[in-house]
Amino acid sequence: MSTTSRTTLLILDCYTVEPSGLGVPPYLSTYARAAYGALRTAQPRARVAYLTIDDVRWCLNGGRPYEQPPLSDRLTYSATTNREDALRLLGDAALTVVIAGDAVPSVHLQAQNGSVEEIARALACTRGRRVLLGPLASYALADPAGYGGLFDAVHTHTLTSADLTSGTRQAAPYERLAADRVDYRDLIDQLRWTPVAEIELYRGCTRRRFCDFCNEPVKAPTVDFRPVEDVLAEVAILHAAGVRHFRLGQQTCFFSYMNRDAGAIEKLLAGIREAAAPDLVTLHIDNADPLAVASPSGAKIARLVASYCTEGNCAPMGIESFDVEVIKRNTLTCTPDILFRAVEHVNQAGAHVGPGGLSVLLPGLNLIYGLPGETHRTHYENLAGLARILDAGLLCHRINVRQVRAYPGTPLAAIQAQEPLPSAEHFTSWKADIDHIFDQPMKQRVYPTGRKITDLHSFFVTNRGTWHRRLGSYPIQVVERDTARPLYDSADMTITGHAPRYVYGERNGSPAGA
Repeated sequence: MSTTSRTTLLILDCYTVEPSGLGVPPYLSTYARAAYGALRTAQPRARVAYLTIDDVRWCLNGGRPYEQPPLSDRLTYSATTNREDALRLLGDAALTVVIAGDAVPSVHLQAQNGSVEEIARALACTRGRRVLLGPLASYALADPAGYGGLFDAVHTHTLTSADLTSGTRQAAPYERLAADRVDYRDLIDQLRWTPVAEIELYRGCTRRRFCDFCNEPVKAPTVDFRPVEDVLAEVAILHAAGVRHFRLGQQTCFFSYMNRDAGAIEKLLAGIREAAAPDLVTLHIDNADPLAVASPSGAKIARLVASYCTEGNCAPMGIESFDVEVIKRNTLTCTPDILFRAVEHVNQAGAHVGPGGLSVLLPGLNLIYGLPGETHRTHYENLAGLARILDAGLLCHRINVRQVRAYPGTPLAAIQAQEPLPSAEHFTSWKADIDHIFDQPMKQRVYPTGRKITDLHSFFVTNRGTWHRRLGSYPIQVVERDTARPLYDSADMTITGHAPRYVYGERNGSPAGA
């Protein structure tokens, strides 16, 4: 590509949500950083602009949000410094890299993934070449007629300066991605939010048998670990760019890094805290295979995480189902007894409360409904398994209950093509059962009334009030009722009440509603 003139290259981030990683603000995904490095390396003199789908929505809605202030608007919340110029940038860019995830947008409190229709509308403004990066590429390859004409090239996993416009179906070697790594200060400066950098430790799954629904073995059939030194180098560059919040989350299981090598994991965590990012604010993990956590080495690794990482940390573990028949039918491999032992190991390491009022490290639980073999008994077994955790006095950070999605190329997708998955008609009521039978009582246990939590910031306003949190892995959200605080307003709060998905609080020293 020519470098003789000042060219505009563009990243349009429509967000990604995967079992092994998040790319929804405030998370800054591995995809966004790889695209930025590839473009900067390919054309060092070009301007590389970063947009979000929220910027485009703002412009297409006449330069205004869809919700009236002081309420926050999830569709335009994650704007960049380029918001007012979004349509002009789309028109001027010689090349636009679209980062996109699932074909069906997921909805979060402060964000909504770009839909295929929104992406098509945005690309109608472009004149340059259009490249797709991320999980949506698998859907585009599976349905070429449905995505015909939208993209000139698609990349399913990674993007480098050597293959920008050619398209790729396999992930580039980590050494190749490292060669494109650049100073990220300009990218960070284009954000209007404080980012959490999602850090990838490896690809693939270390289990011998793979869960039928998971797309990670499709993305990476074999396990490929990043050297500790490569991870530390990336963290150091991000730290130099001003990033202070990190999550080791873009992999199937943190505990399985380097095949559960506690020595390598301690070298990684110590290297981040002592050298790569010595004044970080947040260091969290994501994704923990209960089989690894339940092992003797898992107990040791949990203690390392509790020692080196910051409080409020979560190790989410996928039991997926407590029903033995569903476990067998879908090759899930984790049994209720294994999960229980894993939950015990994490509690023993990190259930104690840190100086800011949050437990240092707690397990999270993931349940999936709609898997083949599911019956009404499945829900009973799930409730019984969760009751066992409650009755044992153990703590859990959160539970994620969702319906299954059949990703292209997975065994579940092949099953779905031959037989319909179980009906979703009961999902809403079953999820409500779990909310009130397990999640809300657990919130009361983990965040008792009167507990003081420090260093929160306001980040969203709804009809319920102002929502507060810290940055990190699935942070607890504290709702200050009937208020509309300015965004990013700092607060120390005292817990006053509980809901299944969040808690209520009052500012220390302030009456409710003040």
